[in-house]
Amino acid sequence: MIATPRHPRNGDCLVTGASGLVGHNAVRYLVARGRPVRALVRGGNALTDAAFAGLPINRFTGSLDDEATLQAATDGADCVIHAAAFVHCGWRHLDEMRRVNVEGTRRVARAARRAGARLVHVSSVDAIGLRPDGLPADEETPTGIMPECPYVVTKREAEAAVLEEVALGLDAVIVNPVYMIGPWDWKPSSGRMLLEVGAGRGAFAPPGSNDFVDVRDVVNGIFAALERGRTGRRYILGGHGLSYLDAWRTFARVTGRMQPLGMAPRPIVKLAGWCGDLAGLFRSREPAVNSAATTMSMLPHNFSSRRAETELAYTFRPFEETVQDAWNWFVDRGYARPVRGRAALAR
Repeated sequence: MIATPRHPRNGDCLVTGASGLVGHNAVRYLVARGRPVRALVRGGNALTDAAFAGLPINRFTGSLDDEATLQAATDGADCVIHAAAFVHCGWRHLDEMRRVNVEGTRRVARAARRAGARLVHVSSVDAIGLRPDGLPADEETPTGIMPECPYVVTKREAEAAVLEEVALGLDAVIVNPVYMIGPWDWKPSSGRMLLEVGAGRGAFAPPGSNDFVDVRDVVNGIFAALERGRTGRRYILGGHGLSYLDAWRTFARVTGRMQPLGMAPRPIVKLAGWCGDLAGLFRSREPAVNSAATTMSMLPHNFSSRRAETELAYTFRPFEETVQDAWNWFVDRGYARPVRGRAALAR
């Protein structure tokens, strides 16, 4: 195993995007260990209040545009977990994504540098290229093959903004999670795929593949990177490499739904994406099904987490356990209804 420096952290930790899937699980990780927590959240609402109910944290209300609030939230902090981002797989919102994902990240990184705090920037594997031979990509794989949609472009640019601050003295590590599922998905975000299958809308899976991981394992990886990651280094936090068909079969088994009939034919998936693009011309909001999203769903979207496993002792739990825990959480909070006769089996 490669020897890595240790950066023990026991003081206040600021989490941005604290109401999101990664950020909220990071907040609960810290609270469970008795660490002082600062949480940056956008304006309070009923959902945010419910998410943080009973948690002993210091909330800062503001956006990534507000440099004064960012600096106030960061000053005196020991570390910063930057998990806030604008996530949308489509062709719109480039300007807004640059404002949030790039310039917002730049402000967080600058505030952390000025405060002398260590930063873990939560990026995405979408900032990394894919291999043309379909084998798992790693941290050094050149960019390419991914559709150059605003999310992909801005996550890559955000990493560059962090590294610019590293050159100025910031102590920062970048982590690149794969597709995450798990509890505390209040929005919900990536758990929507599980909810769709659990609602009986999973007859035909996309024809590509992805890596699936429990968000709690990603959070463990984030804090391992905080303590042991090398400054300026990128770590893929990977998971189970599965076709969407195999993943959906597990979703169906856990939720008690009919197994998928198979993979959707690629021409049909492409057509659906083009139809989504066309529909988007007449709508103020871009449909979730568009040609960027469908192109992504047909790719072998797989990555190696060997570096994180070697340097951070990163591990991840069985996939079915993750799906079961996520589904139970959604059911318990009213996001989904269990199929009759499955409620008792799920516990």
